[in-house]
Amino acid sequence: MILLANSLTSPAIGLIFWSVLIFGLFFFLLTKFAWKPILSAVKARDEMIKGSLASAAKAREEMLKLQSDNEAILKKAREEREIILKEARDVRDKLISEAKGKAALEAEKIVEKAKAGIENEKNKALSEIHEQVANLSIDIASKILGEKLLKTGEQSKLIDKYLKDIDLNKN
Repeated sequence: MILLANSLTSPAIGLIFWSVLIFGLFFFLLTKFAWKPILSAVKARDEMIKGSLASAAKAREEMLKLQSDNEAILKKAREEREIILKEARDVRDKLISEAKGKAALEAEKIVEKAKAGIENEKNKALSEIHEQVANLSIDIASKILGEKLLKTGEQSKLIDKYLKDIDLNKN
C-alpha cells in the first residue's frame, strides 16, 4: 500500500509521458474528426434557434397587425350596424306616420261617407214623410170633397167641366 500511495503522489516520468501522448492523440483525433461536426451541429442549432425567434417575432407582428385589422373591421361593422339600425328606425317611423296619415284619411272618408249616407237616409225619410202626408192630404181632401159633392150634387157638374177642359186641350 505504501508503494501505491507513493506512485500516485509522485508519478514517474514514463507515466507522465504516456499520459500526455495519449491525451494529445485523443485531442488531435477529437479536433480532426469530432470537433467540426460538433461545432457545425451547434452552429446549425444556433441558426435554427435564431430563425425560430425571428419567425416568432414576425408571427407576433402579424398577429398584432391582424388584431388591429380585426378591431378596425369590428369598429366599422359596428358603425355600419348603427347606420343600418338608424335607417331602419327612420323607415319604420316614416311607415308608421304614413300609415297613421292613411288611417286618418280613411277614417275621414268613412265619416264623410257615413254623414252622406245619413243625409241621404234623412232626405229619403223626409221625402217618404212628404209623400205620406201628401197621400193622406189627398185621401182626406177626396173624402171631404166626395162628401161635399154627394150632398150638393155638384159632382156631375165638376165631371162635365173636366171633360170639356180635356176636349179643349186635345184640340
